[in-house]
Amino acid sequence: MFIPRRKLRIETERMTLRQPVMNDFRDWSSLRTTSADFLTPWEPSWARDHLARKGFTNRVYWAQRSISNGSAVPLFLIRREDQVLLGAITLDNIRRGPSQAGTLGYWIGAPFARQGYMKEAILGMVHYAFERLDLSRIEAACLPENKASRALLEKSGFKYEGVAQSYLQIDGRWRTHVLYASLRMDRRGRTEAG
Repeated sequence: MFIPRRKLRIETERMTLRQPVMNDFRDWSSLRTTSADFLTPWEPSWARDHLARKGFTNRVYWAQRSISNGSAVPLFLIRREDQVLLGAITLDNIRRGPSQAGTLGYWIGAPFARQGYMKEAILGMVHYAFERLDLSRIEAACLPENKASRALLEKSGFKYEGVAQSYLQIDGRWRTHVLYASLRMDRRGRTEAG
């Protein structure tokens, strides 16, 4: 198991991907609040205390524990030029042994969408997962109607693999998702999403 000796950071062309810290609370809660209409159609329902400091504190501790025990890599996207928080990306459900796989999740604040930041973050995280964590497979899922997320995954080298019925609760309802994966040694040809 890989356990970082120092704070985990992934550097991309324009960003530093790093684990959340307590001082991020105001920026995080502000960005989530102003982006709520943009994010909530695609995410599980927010808990009543989602934007509260206590909830954020729990999130920071979970991130520290997850990175330390190798079960997840939750990182914030920080634009290097001005240290602005843009969003977050998490490699979660890391499985070792015969599968060597993980599940990718992400969100970006509405003001920063469609500027290439999330593609850059995904490419950085996938490279890290394959090269540093020695994973073989990264999975991702999104709602079939989320055309932006589907296009993002495809542009980031993920390939469509199929459909999972009642995969996650989104906005309080069990929703079917489309599944994508990126493989370290991908010999599959190009696949078109259905």
